[in-house]
Amino acid sequence: MEEETRIGVFICHCGINIGGVVNVREVVKYAKTLPNVVYAEDNIYTCSEAGLTSIKEAIKEHNLNKVVVASCTPRTHEPLFRSACREAGLNHYLFEMANIREQCSWVHSHELTRATQKAKDIVRMAAARATLLQPQEEPELDIKDVALVIGAGVAGMTAALTLADQGFEVYLVEKEAQVGGNLLRLDKLYPTMQDTSEILEPMVKAVKANKNIELMTSTTISDVKGYVGNFKVTIAKKDEKSELEVGTIIVACGAMNYMPPEGLYQYRVFDRVITQLEMDELLREGKLEKPERVVMIQCVGARKGEIRAVDLAGFPKSDTARLLAKILRAKKEEGWPYCSKICCMNAIKNAISIKARYPETDIIILYGDVRVYKEYEDFYSQAREHEVKFIKHIEEVTPEISKSPEGKLEVSAFDALSGREMKIPCDWVVLSTPLIPHREEVLLARMLKIPISPDGFLMEAHLKLRPVDTQMDGIFLAGAASGPKDVPESIISAKAAAARAGILMANKKMRTEALTSVVDEDLCIGCGLCEEICPYGAHRVEESKSKTIEALCRGCGVCAAECPRRAITMRHFTDDQVLAQIKGALVPEMEEV
Repeated sequence: MEEETRIGVFICHCGINIGGVVNVREVVKYAKTLPNVVYAEDNIYTCSEAGLTSIKEAIKEHNLNKVVVASCTPRTHEPLFRSACREAGLNHYLFEMANIREQCSWVHSHELTRATQKAKDIVRMAAARATLLQPQEEPELDIKDVALVIGAGVAGMTAALTLADQGFEVYLVEKEAQVGGNLLRLDKLYPTMQDTSEILEPMVKAVKANKNIELMTSTTISDVKGYVGNFKVTIAKKDEKSELEVGTIIVACGAMNYMPPEGLYQYRVFDRVITQLEMDELLREGKLEKPERVVMIQCVGARKGEIRAVDLAGFPKSDTARLLAKILRAKKEEGWPYCSKICCMNAIKNAISIKARYPETDIIILYGDVRVYKEYEDFYSQAREHEVKFIKHIEEVTPEISKSPEGKLEVSAFDALSGREMKIPCDWVVLSTPLIPHREEVLLARMLKIPISPDGFLMEAHLKLRPVDTQMDGIFLAGAASGPKDVPESIISAKAAAARAGILMANKKMRTEALTSVVDEDLCIGCGLCEEICPYGAHRVEESKSKTIEALCRGCGVCAAECPRRAITMRHFTDDQVLAQIKGALVPEMEEV
């Protein structure tokens, strides 16, 4: 005999986020009238311990076999509610969530009556789908306790050492002949002004001495197959290829410094126009002779792109007229639209470092916006105490670099405070350029099936909730692979990535989402379209029939939508369930308001 459907509905006030717009108690009253709903209640905060306890108690007391929670964003809260169902003895796939904050109260904050009606509609749709939910079993996978770390900069070495110290075997692969990444070229670290060698040398020594780490330099990744717990990675060294079998992968490929095109700010035209990284190298090697004045220019190639100099012939020579001419007639070059976050700090660090060597040197930092944060504010103040001058220039106008007959450099820029043109003679011009993604990241992204962010870096699963995870189980990001980071941030993210990988390998097993595609072999004709279009490589045609590799399937539904024979369905999102939700939206019709 088929079990009676007994749905419990729990509606959250979310403080005033929902309750300040939606009449929650009216929605609860309405929910009690819906088919198969035997219990409904409201909570101030359903995601709180008290709210979760209320769900668990109601499941047992009212013999609920389906649960609907109407609250805020599923991405953050759905795991909590699913866990509460599981703890109460209910299969957590018998849970449905209705988003009445982002999809209702937040977008209809000035339409209280209509917002309440829409909340009712959303709850009705969720209850309709919940009626048809079926319990699901999650596949269990074995996890090899071996890790691969790609990149042997400070992040990669930190991740490798963290895992190795826990007893895990680690393959550390570096494309260059020498380990250390960008740290090899830096003089000091901010804000401590510590020599980079004091961090790098002990770290390299520890990596080479650790018996659990196999370091492979001059080695690249040429192919990645498999899935979490069972990755098969092809590596190449010169003309030789070999295969590694690993359970987890940490990508720590780092980032590279943007190098301005020849001629921009007279870079590579005048030999004393250099980048901050090149100044770091001069300082590191002790090759900087005492300069009288150094001008540093911020945000070169970052934030808003660069502006070409324009022909000003025929325009009046007054500062205002020349300024307007430049702004109106300039054409922006393609640049990197984001703030690299580290550029201001690098400039301040090198300025202090120069001042420490040559106290009489005059240093001017031309900026559009100084961005220092948290403890680095004190570092900025320290630079001011060293008499480093900060001058705000008009960002829309690119400073121009010229050379006097005597061979001195001269920087022309417009003072943002006065609007007047400044002409600053100097010995060196140092350009602060952003960290940008390595070109190899695109190839890695394809092999690992990881999306790329709009800025070109590898994309994390969630910026705040899962900052070192990727959308592919078992693959994690460390350091600047996911965006610009300084050394302390890179080390922190590397330890976090190692912790996430270590948990998987320590457990030796993991369960994956049951939301996967299912192939009806009686309908499948083996055309191979699903294999061709699947972005995750989760379909294989074997013996003229498609097979789903559940560990790779992410439940996106592309295969089900495109299958010409309708041989593919999605677990937990069947046609019947979706149609029930649609019908729930249409009938009964929305009430007159």
